[in-house]
Amino acid sequence: MSKSEVEAVLSIGDLAERTGVSAATLRVWESRHGFPVPHRRESGHRRYDDEHVRVIRDVVRRRDTGVRLDVAIEQAVAAQRPTPTAPGAPSVYARLRHTHPALTPQKLTKATLLALSWAIEDEFASRAQHAHLFGAFQRVRNFESANPRWSDLARTMEATFVFADFDVATTRRPLPPGRPIPVPLPPDHPMSREWAVVCDADELPVALTAWELPGQHAVPDRDRVFESVWTVERDAVRQAARVCADVAVDLGVQAADGVAEQLSRPLGPGTTDLAQVTSLFNRVVAYVDARVVGRT
Repeated sequence: MSKSEVEAVLSIGDLAERTGVSAATLRVWESRHGFPVPHRRESGHRRYDDEHVRVIRDVVRRRDTGVRLDVAIEQAVAAQRPTPTAPGAPSVYARLRHTHPALTPQKLTKATLLALSWAIEDEFASRAQHAHLFGAFQRVRNFESANPRWSDLARTMEATFVFADFDVATTRRPLPPGRPIPVPLPPDHPMSREWAVVCDADELPVALTAWELPGQHAVPDRDRVFESVWTVERDAVRQAARVCADVAVDLGVQAADGVAEQLSRPLGPGTTDLAQVTSLFNRVVAYVDARVVGRT
């Protein structure tokens, strides 16, 4: 008998009392979504443990923010799975949602995310900051349209890495200095569903990350919906950057070794430049407004 089975002493009534979800609802969830999965006594009675309580509370929290129930269950269960990447899951979105729960997720269309991403990219291009830059594009075709912009950005960055379903053989070719370094994502990797722009800079750190909600095969490309968070908190951005660097190392990108080591060091003294944050915010508002006006 496993440790979790030994610790599974809660009845479904106990679980309902500790989570605020009625026993009837829990049975419906189990029937429709295969969740929660109970331990079964020889008598056939359901029993639950503290992990069930934590995950169900997480599902309720996500659902209360507007996430569809089946998606909330998928996210909460995935957040509990152990992963090979230290210090957390090999997903920028999952890492930030776990370590910074106050970051409120927003459901945004791809068109809005493009405007946000361009605003961040252009703000850094205008300032030529020496920083570590990471971008997650899901598919190579998405990166190809952004390649000229990112090649310009890479010229002034300390290091630039881009994540997509690149061919592994292509990524082994030598690159000239100052070019984005491709990181090939396997189809089943958590970051293969993510959108991210992460810039670890001293004066204006920023991280935008989103994951594509499932079941949108028939939705027009620009109208696809992502659940998104973004932040300029130095600690949160550093954690996002560390996830990217660690994933690149795990996937065999040698150029990421030194960057991962740098990002593992404690943050030095310093504060985010509020004037630059204001400039970024103004650019974001202008770009998003232009996209909205362009669609009406």
